[in-house]
Amino acid sequence: MRLRMFVHGWLSTVVALGFWSAFAFGQSPAPAEQAKPGAAAVSPPHSPSAYRVAERTVPVSNPAGPGAAGAKPNEHPLVPAVRWAYQVQEGIQKNLQDYSATVAKRERLDGTLGDYEYIFLKVRQKPFSVYMYFLDPPSLKGQEVIWIEGQNNGKMWAHPPGLRNKLIGTVQIEPTGAIAMRGQRYPLTEIGLSNMVKRLIEVGERDSQYGECDVKFFQGAKINDRTCTCIQVMHPVPRRNFLFHIARIFIDEELNLPLRYESHDWPSESGGQPQLIEEYTYINLKVNNGFTDADFDIRNPNYQFKAD
Repeated sequence: MRLRMFVHGWLSTVVALGFWSAFAFGQSPAPAEQAKPGAAAVSPPHSPSAYRVAERTVPVSNPAGPGAAGAKPNEHPLVPAVRWAYQVQEGIQKNLQDYSATVAKRERLDGTLGDYEYIFLKVRQKPFSVYMYFLDPPSLKGQEVIWIEGQNNGKMWAHPPGLRNKLIGTVQIEPTGAIAMRGQRYPLTEIGLSNMVKRLIEVGERDSQYGECDVKFFQGAKINDRTCTCIQVMHPVPRRNFLFHIARIFIDEELNLPLRYESHDWPSESGGQPQLIEEYTYINLKVNNGFTDADFDIRNPNYQFKAD
């Protein structure tokens, strides 16, 4: 499967028995219902956040951004980026307790590129905990999911939106099972910034064993109003060892955290354009909100789960 090693894993909440549809989001977002504030007063936005990606077209030869410090002559071009990823991983472990964001996601499955999905996300690092509130499409807005590592026998709690919640209520699903993985590239258990950085290290170290790799740094890129450094990795020739043709990672220059990842396959025909495999963008990232157990509790009165 393309790029399984590169990306934080992803959002799986398709429910059994035909009651819930597989994700199929429209690119033009419709307003979502406002959920009540959670325990830490971080609530979903009224509608999916529009976002803009501004890429710089001229790379810098001596970047001052991620991975630049300590670059050595004649080393593999991926090594500075891997060093940066280790630094970020250490910073996350020491300084990042939790975060919230609106996640915009798009994936290609079985050769078909799907529409955008928008999900409001809360993550706590220890114990690793995830809360998701679906913003789009209209058929799924208001759907909620909670998963906590080491609890509930490894299962996630989920409920459908609207009237279906009254009929079906809250269900427990195996996040890596066939039902939850239907229409998804990655399970819920692999979501988040820490998992993204972990996989950047894994694939970077593996690809650094081979040649045919071009790495460029583009400073001054933008995700909305956030200034980023974009690291672009390109493998010019399709090889069995490589999972992508082009990948881009956007790192927030203030927070030193990844805000966006995208990958592209080789063109399907000579002279064609690279094909998008997947893209994930963290919008309105807010760190260290002070989330508590209540933010990841299905009994939270501000959520719409039906607890026993």
